Amino acid sequence: MRGFDLSNPPFDRLRQEEVEEMEAALDIAYFPPGEVIVAHGSASDLLHVIIKGAVEVRDGATLEAVLGPLDTFDSRAVVHGAAGEDFVAAEEVLCHVVPRALVLGLIRRNAAFAAFFYAEISHKLAAFADQRGGDGVEGVLRARVRDARHGPAVTIDGLATIEEAGHRMRDANTNALLVRDDGRTGVVTGMNLSKAVVLRRLPLDTPVRDVCHFDVVSVDEEDFVYEALLLMARHGKRRLAIRSGAGYSGFLEDIDLLGLFAGNSQLIPGRIDRARDLAELGAAARDIQDQVERLHRQGLKVEVIAEITSDLNRRLFGRLFEMVAPPSIGSMGALLLMGSEGRGEQTLRTDQDNALLLAEEVPEGDLRDFRDAFSGALDSFGFPPCPGNIMVRNPTWSQPVGSFIGQLRSWIASRDPDAAMKIAIFFDAVTAAGRTDLLPRARSVLFEAMRGERVVLARFAHLIETFTTPSLGVLSTVMATVGVGPDEIDLKRAGIFPIVHGVRTLALEKAIAEPSTRARIDALVRAGSFEPDFGRELVGALRVFMEFRLRAQIEDLRRGRAEPGSAIRLDGLTAADRDMLRDALRIVRRFRETIRVRFNLAAF
Repeated sequence: MRGFDLSNPPFDRLRQEEVEEMEAALDIAYFPPGEVIVAHGSASDLLHVIIKGAVEVRDGATLEAVLGPLDTFDSRAVVHGAAGEDFVAAEEVLCHVVPRALVLGLIRRNAAFAAFFYAEISHKLAAFADQRGGDGVEGVLRARVRDARHGPAVTIDGLATIEEAGHRMRDANTNALLVRDDGRTGVVTGMNLSKAVVLRRLPLDTPVRDVCHFDVVSVDEEDFVYEALLLMARHGKRRLAIRSGAGYSGFLEDIDLLGLFAGNSQLIPGRIDRARDLAELGAAARDIQDQVERLHRQGLKVEVIAEITSDLNRRLFGRLFEMVAPPSIGSMGALLLMGSEGRGEQTLRTDQDNALLLAEEVPEGDLRDFRDAFSGALDSFGFPPCPGNIMVRNPTWSQPVGSFIGQLRSWIASRDPDAAMKIAIFFDAVTAAGRTDLLPRARSVLFEAMRGERVVLARFAHLIETFTTPSLGVLSTVMATVGVGPDEIDLKRAGIFPIVHGVRTLALEKAIAEPSTRARIDALVRAGSFEPDFGRELVGALRVFMEFRLRAQIEDLRRGRAEPGSAIRLDGLTAADRDMLRDALRIVRRFRETIRVRFNLAAF
């Protein structure tokens, strides 16, 4: 067992008695350069874990990946009886080898270990995601009080009247005030004011110090959340003052802790709906952004995070539309969200992809003011402008539906890849606010114009060739050979875009109006375009890319990057991560080939 890394997944899932079984059965094997260690289509009696050297994964003449130390192969040959590729020693290779009988026994007894060997990537990802359970409730309990959403610290003088206190609460949108009185600090709540006036019938000019309480129960902002919960239970309080140094920084309420546990998602809609101005709406936008990392830390699946975030963003955009749209646009307009927002696949904040359709012409001044106000507000909320200028600010994307349909027809007739991309972005649109009859009208024109147009569809499908899908490990080996640092894979270009656009093309061909990639895949399976198994694998691969991309984005935020990207560093992946990413890339390459053949992309 010497030299074997038990922290390397999936072996970190083993219990002590299972580790001892491994120790007794483990052996070491040597393979010279060029030897086929496991052949395509064959079973294997041994699971290999590389100690030293490099192993090429080959599909015929194609180099799919290069495995290195700590990588494991080939689970399919051991568990499912047939390797998917050839595994060839690229140089002298030393491997730990684990007997098949032991592997199968561990799989039967240990569900966490077994997850690594699932045949379907969707099941494998779900099982590994479950292992983050330690970051759920227990992780939240050990979060700091400062991490919880809390109310502001607003102070009033003890001689102020209870009427003035009520106005101060309303103006500050809070339900508690700190009271300063002769060196003392007290607290007055909305309930205290209500009881003073309604039950005690005190006059409105009564000094607020007469109705507040000076036994302030407080918690330090550096304390743990569980300490705050204990204080609330011990003192029967629903609210604690938060200490910061020698003063107070706010109030923590039980509902704020509920928000911390549930990711704040059930509280944010109320904040959006109650927002009275752009500043308050901007604060709600920051709440949406802040909750993503918390939801991920608590173990929610990436597609659930995306669904919650996209729903909240749609609500946010709709409220902004209500705030800044003049009556002419409010009654005649439909606000559209597109891209990942439209598909419901948004996690961290991305570029503005939005549009405005109008039932008829409106005063030019109203339209100009709305364009500036709407896009300017999103700028201030931190939504980056779209590099392609696909947003309300651009007159191309904010016009009457009739003229937009004419623009849409010109894009369909064009051979320009940029026009094809604009069609793709529009196809993902959903109505976030305003009239609901305009988008279906424009989309029906798109479906009708594309029906039976194989050449036009092929040009549209050809966008899938915009980026390549690499083989994981090939770049790493090349970079290491020349002494360059670890390389990266752009997950959006390598995996997300090919799946999203390939599915989008097939959905457009079938006139499927579902906006999300998952719903489109389900519809395509029902229509016979995919076998159910391959549909599940596509969904699983998309989940892998979205999960890894979110991890990379969160890490970018922690490092202070203003606009997180989609690149993941290969040296930061575990063996289990690499295995899943390798599977996902393999599925994408298979899917791209399906699209190439179906639309004869070789002719372009």
